[in-house]
Amino acid sequence: MTTPVLPPEGGGSAAQRADSAEFPTRSSVRRAEAAAAAAASGRRGSASSVPAARRVLRSELVARRAAEHHASTTAAAVPATRSRLSVRRSVVSVTVMTVTAGLFGTVALPAFALDQDDPATSEAAAAAAVTDARVAGGQTLAVDAAVTGVDATRADWSATSQATLDAAAAAAAQALAAQQQAAQASAAAAASSSASSSASSAGTGSGSSRSMATEAIASSGSTGQAAVYQAALQYVGTPYVFGGATPAGFDCSGFVMYVYAKFGVSLPHSVGSQAALGTTISASEARPGDVVVFNDGSHDGFYAGNGMILDAPKPGGYVSVRPLWSSAVHYVRYAV
Repeated sequence: MTTPVLPPEGGGSAAQRADSAEFPTRSSVRRAEAAAAAAASGRRGSASSVPAARRVLRSELVARRAAEHHASTTAAAVPATRSRLSVRRSVVSVTVMTVTAGLFGTVALPAFALDQDDPATSEAAAAAAVTDARVAGGQTLAVDAAVTGVDATRADWSATSQATLDAAAAAAAQALAAQQQAAQASAAAAASSSASSSASSAGTGSGSSRSMATEAIASSGSTGQAAVYQAALQYVGTPYVFGGATPAGFDCSGFVMYVYAKFGVSLPHSVGSQAALGTTISASEARPGDVVVFNDGSHDGFYAGNGMILDAPKPGGYVSVRPLWSSAVHYVRYAV
């Protein structure tokens, strides 16, 4: 059922009447109810529809007021929500700016503190500071004026070519061969002289027993020592090895011990003990193959004649024939 809405009491303008149409007053509601009742009674002839019309109008009025209240409440809530959102955004913006400024200050300010104008100038200043520190902690050297006035020239040094070295090695080999030949000739001459001396001594039958023993040693040693020397020459070039007594490597007393063992003479591996077991002879009596012993007991080797020695020299050296470099020696002979 549609209920007509009447204009407000006392007439009024068209705008007021339009507002009243949208927002009914109590008086308009009453008039509308009366009109509805009259119309209903005229059409149906009954007053039972009046309460129903009132209920409809009241429900419409309540609905309109609820809508107005909801609209006003929503309109008030929207600015409040927007205000809270704007506050949150402001707080976030301030926080981000603060953190960014802190990071920038942490990274950039040390660089600005070094030199805000020119990095090259900063590096130069740092290098200068290092140089100053070195100079301050360094040492000073004073050179006498007499020294600085002396002319410095390059010494007359030159490199030796491989051809020169090869030639020197060949000359050394030839010299060694010549020494060996001379030693052999000397040993042969000594053996011949000793044989003649032995025959003469036997023919005369004179002399004491000691001289006869010495001559016997000399006679047997002349030929025997030559054989010992020839045997020792076979090991020229053997490397020196401390404690060595084999062809793989010799030391001085090990070399003497090894060679004499081939002729049935057992010697200890010691310079002092070897000297004590032999017969000491004079330098004039010494023949190639006799043993040269240094007086301090530091070294020994085979006498090679003509002031030479055949020995195992020292670490890094080789068995070789070389000049005897000291006169503080004595000679020992063994009966072979």
